[in-house]
Amino acid sequence: MKDYKPKSRLTTQAYINGTLKGDRVILSRAITIIESNLESDKAVAKDIIQAILPHSGNSIRIGITGVPGVGKSTFIEAFGKHLITQGHKVAILSIDPSSQRSKGSILGDKTRMEELSNLENAYIRPSASGTTLGGVANKTGETMLLCEAAGYDVILVETVGVGQSETAVHGMTDFFLLLMLAGAGDELQGIKKGIMEMADMVVINKSDGDNIRKSELARLQYQNALHIFPQSESGWTPVVTKASSTKNIGIDTVWDAILKYKHLVTDNGYFINNRNHQKIQWMYNNINEVLKQLFYGSKDIKSQLSALEKDIISSEISPVKAAEQLIERFKESFQ
Repeated sequence: MKDYKPKSRLTTQAYINGTLKGDRVILSRAITIIESNLESDKAVAKDIIQAILPHSGNSIRIGITGVPGVGKSTFIEAFGKHLITQGHKVAILSIDPSSQRSKGSILGDKTRMEELSNLENAYIRPSASGTTLGGVANKTGETMLLCEAAGYDVILVETVGVGQSETAVHGMTDFFLLLMLAGAGDELQGIKKGIMEMADMVVINKSDGDNIRKSELARLQYQNALHIFPQSESGWTPVVTKASSTKNIGIDTVWDAILKYKHLVTDNGYFINNRNHQKIQWMYNNINEVLKQLFYGSKDIKSQLSALEKDIISSEISPVKAAEQLIERFKESFQ
């Protein structure tokens, strides 16, 4: 990779100015810099983020997750189009920790949301790729700041991967929306308790035709399930509602509930307190990611890892002792 030369780069100021003017082409190029692993780009990325920081934060950040087959893309497209008719500019970002292995599995987003992607006030960006969820989340967070600086006042962050990606999205958004289906066997559909606890709103999607009665039954079941959980710090009581993305039914109800939430948490101070907590947590996440990169990027550590792995398998050394040896060796490299 020594001879690799990135395609023509703009000046740092050009990225900043273009983003602040809302130029979508420049915004996309600035995000590419943010996502780049080239050392020269990393330095530029830090300067871009620092410069646009005072212009960010003026949005409502909404996390969206859902069970497979729930119609998430169709819902996001219908929801995004509704927001645009209300005068908003909408950016749709994704967190997909599998994108590194599957080579960008959600690059199809623009085809999945064809109508929305063609609207002037919508911006859709596939997930940053990365070897760790933390790395992907950090880059998505910086992309979110750039979109806000470019004038997008509603940011939708969808989870594509399964597992911990929901926690990552919840940790960078103001409102967390869970999409579910009615009549799909077990009504809780294997959704982990932790994900249900994070939800500010549950939407029973595909509530149309033969599904209407099942959807109402599911709504009541979820409402009862949510009552089990303790009151949220925000003071908000989670809402369960029904929607049909294809029939455009209930989409306005979802937005109305989000506006009520925003009003409540702005008045009681939770909104700003939560944002401040997320900023601090983001710093710690970055520290963890950089330390990981330094550790596993060390030639000394790399040379020892494979030998120690063999020793662990042959029971010549315990995993704990092996880890201790590696950490001590790593610490010595800084002395």
